Amino acid sequence: MTQQERMQRGMLYDPADAAILQEQAACARCMNEYNALGAGDEARMAELLPQMFAEAGENCYVQPPFYANWGGAHVHLGANVYANFHLTLVDDGHIYIGDRTMIGPNVTIATAGHPVLPSLREKGIQYNLDVHIGRNVWLGAGAIVLPGVTIGDNAVIGAGAVVTKDIPADVVAVGNPARVLRPIGERDKHFYYRDRPVDLS
Repeated sequence: MTQQERMQRGMLYDPADAAILQEQAACARCMNEYNALGAGDEARMAELLPQMFAEAGENCYVQPPFYANWGGAHVHLGANVYANFHLTLVDDGHIYIGDRTMIGPNVTIATAGHPVLPSLREKGIQYNLDVHIGRNVWLGAGAIVLPGVTIGDNAVIGAGAVVTKDIPADVVAVGNPARVLRPIGERDKHFYYRDRPVDLS
């Protein structure tokens, strides 16, 4: 079994394998061009997104610069996904992000891990666990999502939270490690921030 096959199956593997590094370098080329773009280059950004990512639904926008081990090649974006500056995607494994999810600045989503045993880490061994983020999720600024995590639909992950375990749908989760603070409920229909009332008239 090749190291690439081991990587794809979530097994321990050597990420410095020559064939893996060659494929990885090719994936990063579009990302480098994308990150050189700015205001006024939105048309070119829209052309590059589906070339970089495994999937990119309609009306996605990733604010450059963003960083990804594989240039986004293992990232699956639904429609209307928005990501702010400095998104970091450790996409050695697959990352699935649902429709209308919003990602604040300086968010990290990681699929790669390393064994705790020092003798294995000395060999540079790695494993990957896919991450699943539901639809209409909000990841606050500086949030970190760790390998193997699933975040349910409509969840809000507070700024700076470190998500080490699955988070259910329709809740607000905060802290390090992230824990459910409260469900999203009736009060949220009336107040958008603390005691500020919802008024869309």
